[in-house]
Amino acid sequence: MKKIKNLCESDFLKVLFGFFCAAFLIAAVCMPDRTSMLTGLWQIVSNPSKISTNYFAVGGYAATFLNMALVGFACLALYVGLKATATNVSNLAFILTLGFCSWGINIVNMWPSMLGVVVYCLVKKEKLGANVNAMLFSTGIAPLITELMVRYPHAEAVGFNIVGILLSLAVGFVIGFFLPAGLANSPKVHKGFDLYSAALPIGMTAFFLQATLYKTMGVALPNPPDASTLQVASRLTVNVFCCVVFGLCVVFAFILGCRPKDYWELLRDPALVTNFSSTYGNPVFLMNVGVYGLFILAYYNLIGATFNGVTLGVIFCMLACCNSGSHPGNVWPIMLGYVVASTVFGWLSALAGGSFAGAVNAQAIVVGLCYANGLSPIADKYGWQYGFLAAMMHYVLVTSVPALHGGYCLYNGGFTAALICLILVPSLERFCRTKEERRVR
Repeated sequence: MKKIKNLCESDFLKVLFGFFCAAFLIAAVCMPDRTSMLTGLWQIVSNPSKISTNYFAVGGYAATFLNMALVGFACLALYVGLKATATNVSNLAFILTLGFCSWGINIVNMWPSMLGVVVYCLVKKEKLGANVNAMLFSTGIAPLITELMVRYPHAEAVGFNIVGILLSLAVGFVIGFFLPAGLANSPKVHKGFDLYSAALPIGMTAFFLQATLYKTMGVALPNPPDASTLQVASRLTVNVFCCVVFGLCVVFAFILGCRPKDYWELLRDPALVTNFSSTYGNPVFLMNVGVYGLFILAYYNLIGATFNGVTLGVIFCMLACCNSGSHPGNVWPIMLGYVVASTVFGWLSALAGGSFAGAVNAQAIVVGLCYANGLSPIADKYGWQYGFLAAMMHYVLVTSVPALHGGYCLYNGGFTAALICLILVPSLERFCRTKEERRVR
């Protein structure tokens, strides 16, 4: 344990990544349907994964956890084998990718866009290790890769075929090749107020490709998965798994020397901190992983979310920001904003005679809240009330944005957060004082 405590930030993060991968693998072999995990995994990789596809329904519980473990180990191998330095951005990329492995990414559809980043590195003569984060972020468009492999241009899946595989490779190469440029410029657009920065270039790419492959070509956009598949869920499975994993993070944080007052300092820090592990040290960062994870889990239990593969995934997608600025202290206004928005618009819908589908525990809203978390820097810099406002605006837009990309961008909510930044941040900068400015006056 002393050796772990003395690890540098990069090595400590890689150990944490390995811990998550091992947890998913252990969970896979502990599931009651473990005898069918391989056939279930085949179902996952060979069927469309347009959002929101519940892998619990497609391949079963054991296969879903196995897929998460395999993708996780593959990504960890990239960091280790290519001698990449893991940072807070790597933490975001890795855990976010893991989160999508229960409802969009699989061990097959992750590779074409990653190979595109490899081609970019060869052309630009950049080190592969320096672009592993970009490889992982490129998988945000993985559902489109599967779509091209097994269904396009048909309405129903026809299975893997040569034309589809070649098309998916070509599209993946294009995505991966141009993504690093988009990643470098994305923060200039949202000014650092969207923690899911990769969502902007991925979302715009998905928007362009959906228009090119479907609208312009006159090909009908396939229907999303039947809503009934989202009912294949297990509150017990998700809660036990998350409680054990996040609980162990808290225990190990204490063992490594984190004191309650150290974590309290993180929660109370008025500065806009973007890298907890380097600023506060590995033990305090690990405490945030555990506490923030349990905080997210508690929220989804309180609102009565359906604990399917999608919800399991978004818990980890939301947790991905745990080293980039998010913690319970600046995310609770986001959660409150979603709850209030759901109540207000439900009431307004009833007055207008509308058909309201935005209940706070509706699947689309559960997913949306996950990425509204990316707006927590607004609450950090301007105050909780502005984080609350940003969350309400995010709630309004998040279910409309999939029409732009056809359901093929897994970073839908992060893309929405970038749009909110474009709308809100200029007004905040013009009319509002930051918390620091108010404190000085």
